[in-house]
Amino acid sequence: MGDSSYEEECDYLFKAVLIGDSGVGKSNLLSRFSKDEFRLDSKPTIGVEFAYRNIKVADKIIKAQIWDTAGQERFRAITSSYYRGALGALLVYDITRRATFENVKKWLKELREFGNSDMVVILVGNKSDLSNSRETSEEEGKKYAEMEGLCFTETSAMENLNVEEAFLEMITKIHQITTQKSLESKMNNEQHEYSNGDSNNGLKSSIVLVGKEINVDEVSATKQSSCCSY
Repeated sequence: MGDSSYEEECDYLFKAVLIGDSGVGKSNLLSRFSKDEFRLDSKPTIGVEFAYRNIKVADKIIKAQIWDTAGQERFRAITSSYYRGALGALLVYDITRRATFENVKKWLKELREFGNSDMVVILVGNKSDLSNSRETSEEEGKKYAEMEGLCFTETSAMENLNVEEAFLEMITKIHQITTQKSLESKMNNEQHEYSNGDSNNGLKSSIVLVGKEINVDEVSATKQSSCCSY
C-alpha cells in the first residue's frame, strides 16, 4: 500500500455512468464504491459529478471513472455528452419505490439511444436493507434484466451489500469486451498487412479504449502514458 506509484499507473481508463431516478441512491453507491462512505443526509446531485478508483482485473490496473448525475429532468440537458465514451452503466432503482422501477424502461431507452451498442449494463435494485418496505420483488427485477439482456443485482449502499460486486462485475465485463476487441482488431490488422505485403500501407484497425478511438499500433504506448493524464 505504501507504493504511491500503484495509484498513478494504470493500463486502461474506463468511463461508466450511473443512471436512474432521483433519490434511488446513485450518489451513495458511488461514494461507497470510491471512498467507502455513506451519508444519510446526502443532498440531491446537481449537474454532473464523477469519481475515480483503481481496480485490478487479471494483471491489469484499470482506472474506473464513474459519472453520477441528477435524476431530475431539469438538470439533464447534458445527456449525449454524459453518455459519450461510456463503456458501462449502472441503472439504479429503489426497491421501496415502485415508480423508480417502472421508470427503468425510460432510462434504458435513453441509454440505448445515446450510449454505445455494446455497453455493459447492470440493473441495480438499491436499498435492499429496507426489504420490509419493498415494492418490487427481487424476482421481478431479475426477470426484467433477463428479458432485456442486462446483468442484475440488489444492493444496499447503507449496509455496503453487493456494492463492490456490482461495480466489479461491470468493470470485469468491460475489460473482457475491450480485450476481445483489441485482439480481433490486432488479428485483422496483421492479416491485412500480411496480405498487403507492406505494413506501412496496411489499413490500421482501430478500437475503443479509454473512451476514445486509438490505433491498435499505439495501444502499448497509450496504455502507459495517456490513460492516467486525464
